[in-house]
Amino acid sequence: MIEWYERCGLILNGQVVKTPVVIASMAGITDAAYVLARKEHIGAAFIGGYSIDAETMEASRAMAAGGRDEFVYDDPVAELKEQVSALEGSGVLIGLNLRGSTPASYAAVAEEIGDGVVYEIDAHCRQPQMTAIGCGEALLHEPHRLAEIVRALKALDVTVSVKMRAGVAENDAALARLLWKSGADLLHVDLMDFGYARLRQIRNACPLPLIANNSITSFDRAMDMFAHGADMVSLARRSDERTLAGIDAAICRRADETGWYNAPKQLCRGGDIRSLTFCCLPVKHCPLLPFLERLGLTREEYMAMKAEAVADTPLADGKMTCFGSMAWCCKSSSPCMLRGIATKAAGISDQEYMRLKRRLADEIMERIFDGVSGKEEC
Repeated sequence: MIEWYERCGLILNGQVVKTPVVIASMAGITDAAYVLARKEHIGAAFIGGYSIDAETMEASRAMAAGGRDEFVYDDPVAELKEQVSALEGSGVLIGLNLRGSTPASYAAVAEEIGDGVVYEIDAHCRQPQMTAIGCGEALLHEPHRLAEIVRALKALDVTVSVKMRAGVAENDAALARLLWKSGADLLHVDLMDFGYARLRQIRNACPLPLIANNSITSFDRAMDMFAHGADMVSLARRSDERTLAGIDAAICRRADETGWYNAPKQLCRGGDIRSLTFCCLPVKHCPLLPFLERLGLTREEYMAMKAEAVADTPLADGKMTCFGSMAWCCKSSSPCMLRGIATKAAGISDQEYMRLKRRLADEIMERIFDGVSGKEEC
C-alpha cells in the first residue's frame, strides 16, 4: 500500500487507491462478479446502478420490461449487502451507484450498509422512466434537490460521490461548487462531447477529486484527462480486462518515470489551477495575470502564498534559478539547465522534484479554495 500511495497519492474513504483506473456503473451489468474479474487492473469500481425505493424500483421494472438491463430485486438493501460482502478483501475501493426518489431513501441505505463504501448519487441516468419521477439526470435541473441528497448522506458521515452528466445543468462549474459546499467528497463526470475543456472548468471551480468518464479507451485519452484536471478516469462499455490492463500499466509507468502521473499542462499551454505550481513570478504579460484576476488574487498574494508554501522544503532552494527558488520553476519535461543544477545541488531527482511540485499544487489549491465563499449558488 505504501508503494501505491507513493506512486499515485490517492486516498479515498480512508483507503489507498492503487491505480487511478475506475470501473463505472452500468445498470444490470456492473456487480461484484464483474468487478472481481477485473480487480487486478483497477483501483475503484462503482457497482450498479441500483434502485433503492418503491418508486425507482417500479421504474427499473418498467425499464427491464422494455428490454433494458436492470438490477431488479424485491429487497435491494439485502442485495447490496451481499454484493458488498463479496467484494471484501478485493483491494478495490467500492462505490454503490444508487437511484432514489428522496434523500431519506439514500440515508436509509447508508444506515444499513455503513461507511465502508462510497455512496454515489446517480444524477446521470436519462431513461424517461427515471427522469419522470425526478431521478437521474432530472436532478441536474434541480440542483437544490441534489444538494439535499448529498447533505442527507453526509449527516451519516459517509463518503459521497455524485455521478453527473456534463452539459445538462445550467452551469457545470457552479454545480460542482454547490456539491462541494454541500459536502460531496468526489465528482464522477461523464464529459459527453465536451472533452477536457469542460473538465478544466470544473477543476478550476472546486477542489474535489474528479473522475473523468466517457470514451476513455486508451492511455493517450486518459492522459488528456489527467493533464486538464482529472485525478482518475473511468471506463464503462470498454472496461474489458485487456483495455484496463493496458491503461493501468501505462499509467503506472508514467507515475514511476515522472513522479506525477496526472501533472497538469503548464498554464500558458492550457493547464488548470494546479498548474500554478509551475508558474514563475508575475513579471510579464502572460496567461498567469488574467488567471490570478479571475481567482481574485493579487500578484503580491500569489507570490506570498507560493513562497510560504515551499518554506522548509527543497523547493525553497535554487538561488541559481531564474527567480532564486525552485518554487517558480516549470515542469521537469521542459528542458532547463538552471533547474537541473538546482535539483542536483538539492540532492533530488526529477521524480522527487515533480512529487514536491504535486504537494505544492495541493497546498496552493487548499489555500485558494479555503478562501472561497460558503455561499451555495447554481
